Amino acid sequence: MIKKALFPAAGYGTRFLPATKSVPKEMLPVVNKPLIHYGIKECMNAGIFEIGFVTGRSKRAIEDYLDHNPELENQIEGSSKEGLLQEVNEMIEKCTFTYVRQRKMLGLGHAVLTGEPLIGNNPFAVVLADDLCEGDVLSQMVKLYNKFKCTIVALEEVPKEEVNKYGIVAGKEIEEGILMIEDMVEKPDIDKAPSNLAIIGRYILTPDIFDLLRETKPGKGGEIQLTDALLRQAKEGMVIGYKFKGRRFDCGSVRGFIEATNYFYEKDFGGN
Repeated sequence: MIKKALFPAAGYGTRFLPATKSVPKEMLPVVNKPLIHYGIKECMNAGIFEIGFVTGRSKRAIEDYLDHNPELENQIEGSSKEGLLQEVNEMIEKCTFTYVRQRKMLGLGHAVLTGEPLIGNNPFAVVLADDLCEGDVLSQMVKLYNKFKCTIVALEEVPKEEVNKYGIVAGKEIEEGILMIEDMVEKPDIDKAPSNLAIIGRYILTPDIFDLLRETKPGKGGEIQLTDALLRQAKEGMVIGYKFKGRRFDCGSVRGFIEATNYFYEKDFGGN
C-alpha cells in the first residue's frame, strides 16, 4: 500500500519573481486555492494521508496553510464564507504533515534524498506541486503499483522542441500506455532525445531509491538528478512509465499557470 507522499518544495520559483520573493510558488493561487492544495487533494483521493514536505527558507506559509487559524475561523463562523475553509480543514483533520529542510538546492534527487527521514523504508509517491493534474493521476498510479510493485513514473508526450526541458524516456510498451523503461535522459539536446515522452511531476518510488541517490554523482548543472538514479534502477530491476489519463498544467511556467487558472475558473465557477 502507498500511504506516504513527498512534496519537494524548496525551490526558489524564479520564473514567478517578484511574487515568489516572499510567497512560495507552491502557495500561488489557481483561482482561490494554492497549488499545494490541489496536490494534497490528489493524494487524499489516492488514499494517501501521510504527507511530507522538503522545504527551504521562506516556505513557512505552507505550514501555516496546513494548520488551523482560530482567529479567522471565529471571524467567519456562521457566515456564508465558513464553507470556503471546509476542504482545507478536512485536509488538516485527515492528513499528517511533516517537514524537513533542504539546506542546499542540489537538485530533485537531493531533495528526495533529504526527505528520507519522513518516508523510511516504505514505497512512496512524489508530487511536484507545480505540475497540476486533473484526473486523479496518483490514483491511477497506485493501482499500477499494486500490480507491478515497482517504481512508476508518469509520462506525457511533449512537442519535440520542448524535450530539452524534461527527463525523457524510451522503452518497450508491455501494455497499452505502459512502458518498461530502458533509457532515460535528463533534459537532452533536441537532436539527441530518445523520444518525446517526458516524465512529469508524479512518481511512485520504491525505498531502494534512497541508496541509489546516495551513490549518484552530480550530473547536469552540478545537481543530483533523480533521473540518473531511476535509470540505474531501471537497468538493475524494473521501472514502469505510465501514459496517464487526464490533463496536466505546467504551473511552473507563466503560460501554464494562466491556462490552469482559466480552466479551473470555468470548471469551478462556470466563468461567473
